[in-house]
Order: sequence, then structure tokens, then C-alpha cells
Amino acid sequence: MNNFLFVSAENDAIPKCKAGGMGDVVRDVPRQISERGDKVHVVVPSYSRLHQDGVLRQTLKLELRGTDYLAELYEVAPKKEYKNIHHYVIHHPEITAGEIGHIYHDDPEEPFFTDNVKFTIFCTAVAEAINQNAFGQLDIAHLHDWHSSLLLFLKTYHPRYNALKKIRFVYTIHNLAIQGIRPFADNYSSITNWFPTVAFDYNALKDYRYEDCINLMAVGIRLADAVQTVSPSYKEDVLKPSKPPEFIGGEGLEKDLLEADNQGRLFGILNGSNYKNIRTAEKGFLFRNTVKALFGWLQEESKKYKADFLAHTGEKVMEYVSNKPEFIVASVARLTEQKFYFIKRSPEAFVQMLKELEKVNGVFMLLGTGAPDYEELFRDLSYQNKNFIFTNGQSEDLIDSIYLEADLYFMPSLFEPCGISQMLAMRNGNPCLVHNTGGLKDTVDHLKTGFSFDGDSYDDKIKNMLETFDTVLDIYRNDQQLWKKIQNSAKKKRFTWEKSVDTYYQYLYALKNGS
Repeated sequence: MNNFLFVSAENDAIPKCKAGGMGDVVRDVPRQISERGDKVHVVVPSYSRLHQDGVLRQTLKLELRGTDYLAELYEVAPKKEYKNIHHYVIHHPEITAGEIGHIYHDDPEEPFFTDNVKFTIFCTAVAEAINQNAFGQLDIAHLHDWHSSLLLFLKTYHPRYNALKKIRFVYTIHNLAIQGIRPFADNYSSITNWFPTVAFDYNALKDYRYEDCINLMAVGIRLADAVQTVSPSYKEDVLKPSKPPEFIGGEGLEKDLLEADNQGRLFGILNGSNYKNIRTAEKGFLFRNTVKALFGWLQEESKKYKADFLAHTGEKVMEYVSNKPEFIVASVARLTEQKFYFIKRSPEAFVQMLKELEKVNGVFMLLGTGAPDYEELFRDLSYQNKNFIFTNGQSEDLIDSIYLEADLYFMPSLFEPCGISQMLAMRNGNPCLVHNTGGLKDTVDHLKTGFSFDGDSYDDKIKNMLETFDTVLDIYRNDQQLWKKIQNSAKKKRFTWEKSVDTYYQYLYALKNGS
């Protein structure tokens, strides 16, 4: 039996520990590993809340900043029990909850300051737990994004953590754009502040653009035994330099990624999707569920500042409760530059899409929260456009209804390492209209399982996005046979975790498949 440790900032196998797609991956991959008869331990930070109903397994004494720190390892109950999977959280008073998903902090003045402090304590506590044999004799440690890469620094340079050298370390890149860059020195969150006695190689850890800084994403890429991007096309993208907004590639780390590729350490393996135990809504309740969600948000103190807007949305939706539109286009996403840059820069193109939708008695539904300027943009567009319904909040029931009842799912991501939303939409037989990039390129086939647009310049991309949208509506109106064929092909498409984890075993874990 192989023994695995997953180290991550998120884990959707336990309640209230997800902000994005990483949480899904860290939930689903261990379940596949357990089905192969292997053992998995999953550890995440407690964020001052997740340990409260847990069982204390170990008190961990750490030396940080030249002083003693005490952290605690708790075992916690998952949403669903699986054989051979154990879930843990690390608690320490400085590992606090942030504003984003009650996980990450948003530090506009000094990016990554607070997160770096808490993930430094977290990673050192995980290293100490490994030293104390809390997870048994480990074969593989699978790290996710920069929040966990400090373990590779500790393995390579910290004399106390030589035990880590016996373990194979795998590093998955979920979002290359967020790199955890911090100063080497002269800052509370700097590496020399936390580890004043540890000698390390500055050149092996530095960011090429800011040479007085450590780049924690680069640390993961440079020091792991195997590195994964979450789709094959995204792997090809990141080996080339970014030229925004036309192309988002290696984001300054293409040199490291090329080196990892040349050394045979870099693999592009597509994420899977869950096709079992799916939370489903009942058909026909989309607009009722929207009204219900709006009433719930109106009662929340934190949403009082947008009460007028929520009421405006409610009025709009009431028209559709008994008079369903003919065609529903939908998006569910965090409102960020990655997801909606095209709309922010070219709102007139989005308005043109809404006008085309009007001709078929269609509506556009967007659900999400995120960057304040993006929220404001979409609120303004909603006030100005009758057939744009912007539900500015989060509701699992409503999300399930949207995926179930939309006719077209729209995903114009500037870049997309993998993407889960298109898989969830396709699972329900909803064709997607996507920007032909990264994982979207690997999952949506134009005019076969959905629709995609691209272009050599930004203007070309916008022009092609509008033309492709016209093609969608034309097929829907005038060629129902082809429309149903595309729907059925989308629904039959399967991106299984079983297939992905087979490839993990072969390339990332360098193990035979199962024990």
C-alpha cells in the first residue's frame, strides 16, 4: 500500500474549505487513490475555524523567527467517509481566515503579506508533523500551488527536516498567475525573518524580475520531482512568454517550465469531473430559486450596501417565474480579470450579444461575486439591459438550477489552466461557448460538443466571439437537428478522474497503478 500526503490551501471534502477549483481536485483525487487500495492523508490550514469540531492528534513545536511556536494538528470529519482517507487541519492563531472564500487574504498594499505569514507557519507545521510520523511512512507528497511549496524549501535547506528527502514530491500548478512573491529580507513576511539560521541558495529561489524576492510558485516548479499543469494545452501555453491580452502564457516563469520540461519533470494532465453523487436541482425552478436566493441575501447584513440592486434583480426575475424565456445563456464564475476581461474591456460587445438574445426572447444569467470593479460593471449593465439577470451572490441551489436549465454556457476566459464549469455544463447536455485557450481547448470541440472563438489580435477575438455567438443562435433557431446533436455529444463527453489518476500514477507518482 502506497501512502500519500496531499497539502493544499483548500479541500472541498470537508465543509467550508473551498474558494475555487483546487478544492474540487483535492476532494476528488484522494477518492480515486483510495479506490486503488492506497492510503491518503489530506492536510489544510484551519483558518481559525475548521479545527473546532476536530480531534487533536498532535501538538507541533516549531522554531520560527528564532522563537518557539506551538501549532496543533487536528483530524476532522469529511462530508463523506471514504476508506483509507484521513483529513486534517493545522491550527495556529496566526493562520487566520481571509476575505476570499474565508480562506485567502486580499492585501492590496503589500500582496501576499498575510497569506505568506500563515502559509509559512502551516508548511513548517506540516513538515514537523511528517518528522513526528503523524501520517506514517510517506511515499508521495502532492503539493498544490504556491501555498504549499515552502515544504520544498524546508526539504532542500532546513537541517531539521531531512526526513522529507525520502519522499517523492509532486507539485500541481492550478493558477500560475498567482505566485506568492515576497522579499527575501527586511520584512515580517520574509524568508530570513522566519528562518534566520537556515542557509539557502538565493539564486535557486529568486524571482527573475525582482531579484530581492523569493518566488514561491517558482520554488515549486524548480524543486519538485514532478510538476503538473492541469491540462495538456495549458502546458503548451505556459512554455511561451505571455503577451497580454492576446496571449497569457508562462507569466515570467516560462524559463523554469521549459527547464522542467527538458528534464522530463513537467506533465500536462487534464483534470477530471465528478460524474457520481451529483447534487442536482429539480427542473423548472430556476427563477423561483433565483428569487429565493435574492430574499436570503437581502436579509444578510453584509449585503445591505447592494439591497437596492438585489431588489431590482428580484423585480426583473419575477417576470420570468411564470413566463419562461425561450433561450437562456449562463455563466457562473468569480468576477475577475481572468474570467471576464473581454467583457470589462469591451462592454459594448456584451450589450450586442444581449440585443441578439432579445430577438429570440432570450436572457443572460450571470451568478458570481468578486473584484469590486467587475461587480460594479455588471450591476450597471443589469440596470441598463432588461434581459441581463445578474445574481450578485453565492447559492449552491441556484448554481445547480443554472447548470440544469441553461441552454448555452458562456466562458470567455482570458486564460484557463483547466476549467471545471464547462465540464459541469456539458455533463447536463449544455453546449458551451468558450475562448479557445488552455483546458477549454482540450474539452470543447467547435461545432461538435460546443462552440469556441479565437483570434490573432484582441480585436479579432472580440469580432470572432460575436460571430460565433450569432452562429449559436442561428443553429438553435434554424437547425434543431444539429443543435440536438451538439447537445447530445456534449452530454456524452466524459472527463473522468479515473483516467486522469491513471496518468498521475504513471507520470507524477512514478508508481504502478494501484498497490
